[in-house]
Amino acid sequence: MTQATNMIFRRRSPAARRGAITVLAAIFSILMLGMVAMSVDVGYLLSMKEEMQRTADSAALAACWDYGRNLSEGNDATVCDQSARATAQQFATSNQIGNSGPLLDANSSNLATGDLVIGYTNDLYNPAATLDTTSTDLFNTVKVHVRRDSQLNGEAPSFFAKIFGHTGQPLYADATAAIVRDVRGFQTPNGGGTIELLPFALDEPTWLAWMAGSGEDDFTWNRDTQTVHSGCDDKLEVNLYPNQDTGSAGNRGTVDIGSYNNSTADIARQILCGISEADLDYHDGKLELDHCGKLMLNGDTGISAGVKDELKAIIGEPRMIPIFRDVTNPGNNAMYEIVCWMGIQIMDVKLTGPMNKKHVTIQAYPGLMKCRFLRVLLCKR
Repeated sequence: MTQATNMIFRRRSPAARRGAITVLAAIFSILMLGMVAMSVDVGYLLSMKEEMQRTADSAALAACWDYGRNLSEGNDATVCDQSARATAQQFATSNQIGNSGPLLDANSSNLATGDLVIGYTNDLYNPAATLDTTSTDLFNTVKVHVRRDSQLNGEAPSFFAKIFGHTGQPLYADATAAIVRDVRGFQTPNGGGTIELLPFALDEPTWLAWMAGSGEDDFTWNRDTQTVHSGCDDKLEVNLYPNQDTGSAGNRGTVDIGSYNNSTADIARQILCGISEADLDYHDGKLELDHCGKLMLNGDTGISAGVKDELKAIIGEPRMIPIFRDVTNPGNNAMYEIVCWMGIQIMDVKLTGPMNKKHVTIQAYPGLMKCRFLRVLLCKR
């Protein structure tokens, strides 16, 4: 009996296990499908998150740059604000997130909240700092919040996860950009380098009149071809060359950044290569306005024709120049009272021929802006 039973058991054993692998495969297939669904959806969300951060970065930088450009052109805070908001929306929409450009909350009724906030902070490297949205004359920061949620732009859709009832995921990205408007001075960057500062001073009365709308409009800078052409572009120019009296004992001219005995070769080097760390060593390592907003620099009235080729070589390139309020003593004993800095680009140079024909024609450079504005910072990614 035992033998027969064993024989029957051995015959039926394979049949009893038939289909077990199929059941296990079905169970594991469901698990694998769930893992694939999760990985695909998570990967899509991460990719979309990167696109959102890119969008926030570009919108913040573009809006901040636009705000500064309008400041440099003398527009008031309202015009600067409206233009910056339009630029932020334009750049946000131009950056695709999941095949569509996002909208920003215009928050026009309460400018202190929403997806786009423009204001002032004295802590440029702290993107979490609360912005002052009332002191319009000081505005220097743009915050952009890009979102896809149920209120705006729609949640980021799920694909396979819909099987499990998860239809979408809200996503957010933030970026803060700021312009440095109150530049007291310069020092060489950490690790070396030079400062693109020209050693030529423009008098404050001419600068103020220039900013108020006085000047010529004879040249146009073509950004595409990187060349200057004759013609109007609604950006005024003035002559940096000292061919007219400023009402002081001295005149516009060359300031000594570095040794008091700067040669024409030193000036030529500074024009082409910038102010070096060795130059700043003569000024305790930096050029900086004091607590009264002044900096005294020795100089020479006039500009030598020996640097005409170097000046022509940097036509169109952004540079900074000092603005002086007063100058005492004549000739190479002149002392210039520097009160601020100006971003410019050279449009045309002529340092030979009759005195009334000599000129170094400059135009305000929109990337550096007017007095004491230096650069745009992206504070947060």
